[in-house]
Amino acid sequence: MIFILNNDTVVIKDMGTFRMRTTRTVLVGAVIAAASLGSVASASAEGEVNIYSFRQPFLIQPMLDAFSKETGIKTNVVFTDQGLVERLKAEGLNSPADVVLTVDVARLTELAKADVVQPVSSPVLDENIPKNFHDPDDLWFGLTTRARAIYASKDRVPKGTITSYDDLTDPKWKGKVCSRPGDHSYNIGLLGAMIEHVGVDAARTWLEGVKANLGQKPAGADRNQVKAIMEGICDLALANTYYMGAMLADPEQRAWAESAYMVFPDLDGHGTHINISGMAMTKSAPNKENALKLMEFLSSDEAQALYAEVNHEYPVKPGVPRSDLVASWGEFTADTIPLAKIAAHADEALRLVNETGFNEGP
Repeated sequence: MIFILNNDTVVIKDMGTFRMRTTRTVLVGAVIAAASLGSVASASAEGEVNIYSFRQPFLIQPMLDAFSKETGIKTNVVFTDQGLVERLKAEGLNSPADVVLTVDVARLTELAKADVVQPVSSPVLDENIPKNFHDPDDLWFGLTTRARAIYASKDRVPKGTITSYDDLTDPKWKGKVCSRPGDHSYNIGLLGAMIEHVGVDAARTWLEGVKANLGQKPAGADRNQVKAIMEGICDLALANTYYMGAMLADPEQRAWAESAYMVFPDLDGHGTHINISGMAMTKSAPNKENALKLMEFLSSDEAQALYAEVNHEYPVKPGVPRSDLVASWGEFTADTIPLAKIAAHADEALRLVNETGFNEGP
């Protein structure tokens, strides 16, 4: 198996040869060693399935190990968080990739728009994954869900004070709100949901209100915003739910998580905005039968329970229990809007971010 970490990429030159672009020379030896053990499978290989992944290997490996144990099918993984769509377009029908695993609906929609994935007809997927987590043409499917929560300071924000996303625009929080950049896909998804529910003008007003309350220029990732709460820079921050579990599991970040509690905010009566991780079958899919087996397995009770435990996410399949930690965060009403409708507003959402100058800060 091949695992390339961070933002470094492995580019497949042909069916058994690797060429690498990286500024981290320490990875060269690792790639050579990995290639000597076996490269991404050839297009005609039996008993294998090739995966391009936006998700880091440690987040998906337990599920892939379980799949291989059950089916005997070997999984080969190439990881990178940049350039996968361009790579698939360049490789065309000669691509060795069978399945793409992604981190949010924006990435899934990008794959569909680029015409590098194919529709999948599967009664198993139809039964296991609710329709609002499907592409309308079954070009992609959700695997897990996560809520776009508000993290609030335990010391400075009494519980019950924050109930909705609109609360982030209250002038009493001026200089006390933190967020990663507005053009990140997680925030674009939230804005897309707002545009769908309340319209462009109201979404713009909300974004301007949040900008006016920012305590610092948007930068970093979700965890950095929670760290800012611990440091007293902010009292409130937007961040995905699973980061709470990730921070609690990290000795260096545990104090960040313990400084805050999560709120599941309402969006104009529609509940809390949620996003997904997901999967799609590539248009080339040389191992199409195995690709379908993998996709169906990832929607199964076993894989969904593993996702819930390992990644602190919510299972997309109804009836699969949450992990004990995730369950301890409490119940909430999730927005049930089809995520394809949210993704359709991505361009409008990005325009709002740029027009309001959100990323310039307060």
